[in-house]
Amino acid sequence: MSNVSKADEVINGTVREVDGKMRIYYDQYWIRYYQPPDDVLTAKKNLIVGLTRRAFHHTELGINTPGENLDLARLGYERAAGSAEKRVNAAMLAGALFNRATDIFKTVVELAEKGVHISLDNELMRECSECLQEAMELGQWVRDVNGDNSEGIEELWGEPLKAFTLPLGEYYASRYIKISQSMRDIDNVAEKMIETFNSIKAFEGIEDLLRDFVKMAKQECEITKIDPDIFEVWPKYVTSIELVEYFEPQISNNASEADRRVIERGSELLQNGRKLIEHIAGVRVPIPKATKRYIKDCDEFAGLTENLEE
Repeated sequence: MSNVSKADEVINGTVREVDGKMRIYYDQYWIRYYQPPDDVLTAKKNLIVGLTRRAFHHTELGINTPGENLDLARLGYERAAGSAEKRVNAAMLAGALFNRATDIFKTVVELAEKGVHISLDNELMRECSECLQEAMELGQWVRDVNGDNSEGIEELWGEPLKAFTLPLGEYYASRYIKISQSMRDIDNVAEKMIETFNSIKAFEGIEDLLRDFVKMAKQECEITKIDPDIFEVWPKYVTSIELVEYFEPQISNNASEADRRVIERGSELLQNGRKLIEHIAGVRVPIPKATKRYIKDCDEFAGLTENLEE
């Protein structure tokens, strides 16, 4: 379910128009291409602010601690040593460090705009770098928005530091690689879902819904929120999610209790796959361990359907 036909001779990083849009090629995927901004402090500031906001959007509630409360957050973390609350305090401290780094960088940019230039080895810049580094190290304690210790969150949490340390061109290239890897995981999950449910009469019609859902999930994965096409892509994506979410297997009235349990398990597995694809499309980083676990779950479920009468 790659979004391109086979193109072995295309070199990674190739940019060209495909289907009326400028796209960049990485590992069998043509991804929407956006010209990187000039590598200036204002552009880097906007990127770091956006990445910090995005990290908080995908992580647990209550850890978006203002940078001005950094000392209090650190004190709380130190006091919580050895307690059950230490993980949460660590996540709150990480949030404060991210916001402190963003506050510093915004101030540096504002000074630069007024003609006051600060060198990279200035104390403020060093503190900004140290805050980002420590926040990334504490990322292991941060959970996702549902409170789960989800794979991929640590990587997402490290994005602002990467944006701070890399030239903007290199940073954006690294993101396209991650998007192509995310699309690969989406395709792998979706193909296993289709393979699993296609032969079960109760799930008749699910293939078309899944293929449309996956098509829109990959578009959501590649598009930016400032792209005018978002007003076409997002509604279609949400609608495709809902069609899979509200899909109900058709169970015959004379189905045995055993068959009903198998189909109910299949319905649960279908929704788990939908949620996993949504998660990958949202965080835009590959989730290989969860993808592998889901494929294993589908293989185990296939064994239950061998004697299914439906």
